[in-house]
Amino acid sequence: MLIDGALTEGEGGAAGDWIDSHSPATLEPLGRVPNATAGDVDRAVRACAAAQRDWAALSVWARAAALRGLAAGIRARGSEILELEARDTGNTLAKLQADVQIAAGYLEYFAGLGSELKGETVPATATGLHLTLREPYGVVARIVPFNHPFMFAAAHLAAPLMAGNGVVIKTPETSPLSGSILGELCRDYLPRGIVNIVHGRGAPAGDALVRHPLIRRIGFTGSVPTGLAIQRAAAANSVKHVTLELGGKNPFVVFPDADLDRVVETAVSGMNFAWAGQSCGSTSRLLLHELVHDEVVDRVAARMAALRVGDPLDPHSEMGPVNSARQHARVLELIDSARREGARLVTGGGRPPGAAFENGYWVQPTLFADVTPTMRLAREEVFGPVVCALKFRDEAEAVALANDSELGLTAAVWTRELPLAMRMIRQIEAGTVWINTAGQHFVGTPFGGWKDSGLGGEECLEELLSYSRLKAVHVLS
Repeated sequence: MLIDGALTEGEGGAAGDWIDSHSPATLEPLGRVPNATAGDVDRAVRACAAAQRDWAALSVWARAAALRGLAAGIRARGSEILELEARDTGNTLAKLQADVQIAAGYLEYFAGLGSELKGETVPATATGLHLTLREPYGVVARIVPFNHPFMFAAAHLAAPLMAGNGVVIKTPETSPLSGSILGELCRDYLPRGIVNIVHGRGAPAGDALVRHPLIRRIGFTGSVPTGLAIQRAAAANSVKHVTLELGGKNPFVVFPDADLDRVVETAVSGMNFAWAGQSCGSTSRLLLHELVHDEVVDRVAARMAALRVGDPLDPHSEMGPVNSARQHARVLELIDSARREGARLVTGGGRPPGAAFENGYWVQPTLFADVTPTMRLAREEVFGPVVCALKFRDEAEAVALANDSELGLTAAVWTRELPLAMRMIRQIEAGTVWINTAGQHFVGTPFGGWKDSGLGGEECLEELLSYSRLKAVHVLS
């Protein structure tokens, strides 16, 4: 772990309490990290608080230069990071190539937004000066998910650091290894103590972090149940600003006039099979007009069946295993529930055949049709390579199906009719709506969910400002 500028085993590692990490593809041991105690977390937070005062006193230009230096360091070790990440997560190496560039790019993007950390003047009186200032919270906690552990950890340092905060990161317990490389980079490129990285499970490490009285700002990416638990724990002893980027059960709505060639390709690419469908933005609910339902189901199934499932380190692999034994069991349980409830299995449905897949957490790309809105598969986020298809008759039914979820992260609508597209944009309850595309992120526009999919927008100026507090200042003559 990185605590107060030094790489350390902490109390947990010194006591022999370690978290072993295994390849989800082969189950072979890859490495281990110390399991942080509440004492380790407290030391990390207090070190961060001590370093943050000097960091906040720097100009935005000095902070920006430090972030750009870290970005360069990340790029220099990109190959090492990618190979370890592919082994530790099961994500395919070919698609992971973007993660290092995204992480470095976010650091550079937010470095360039430093001058936007500005307040405003208000003509509240004729003779006084009334203005607002933006100041940092102090210590920020960032809790990272297992699907893109390095990218999420490094990229989401950018906004809080640029705003003048220190950061304590907790890595995911199932894929923590790249967090130690990030610790080395932060040690080498940033002032001592301003970033601290702890490994550990939800308890005690995660719980101690979100409850710590010196932390007033928390950012979390992960599941809805964990997000709710963080809100409860954070509120137990102090008022904290919590933003959450949570799950999705994202509708992919296809009207009969759509370009079906693009629909089929994007329905598959939007599922993010390169990380086994383990993405909050995966387009896992195909809502298909009855006139095109059968054709789209057949063509998507054929495309999914043709995906090359294999070794994450093979540059030709299009999908690797799911991340962990727990996630594997959940995906298979939801597949079984779909069978029990009467859905029709079109392709996939279990472990791929062959000796190469006897070990590890493998699941075939899976598509179910004849799914009804009350089935678990239509309502629960699988976070795995499983797609369900539902049929609708008209616009009103499409809207009702799209919104029939407690989640509201993204939605995609496919039609060439502009008035219909505009109506759907207004009616769908989601933080991001794509028209005739899906899955793309555009830096500078907010990404975040409605309903139980989260609070707050990331990847934009709003994220930077959310890591600052407003102070009103009144000067009277």
